[in-house]
Amino acid sequence: MRLMVNGNESDVAAETFAELLLELGYEDMPVATALNMSVVRKKDRETVRLKEGDRVEILVPMQGG
Repeated sequence: MRLMVNGNESDVAAETFAELLLELGYEDMPVATALNMSVVRKKDRETVRLKEGDRVEILVPMQGG
C-alpha cells in the first residue's frame, strides 16, 4: 500500500502501525508517532490499522548541541 511517511511516498506491506515501524527499521528506537495528524500512542500501535493514502509521521528524538 502507498503511504506518505514523513512527507515522502512509500510503498509498504505493513497493515498496522507496529508492523510499519518494524518494516522501516524503527522497532528498537524511541519514537513519537502520528497518523493523519493525530498522535498514536505506543500502546496503540499494534491495533492502529493503516489504509491507502494515510499520512504517517515518525519522529526520532535527537540530542546534541
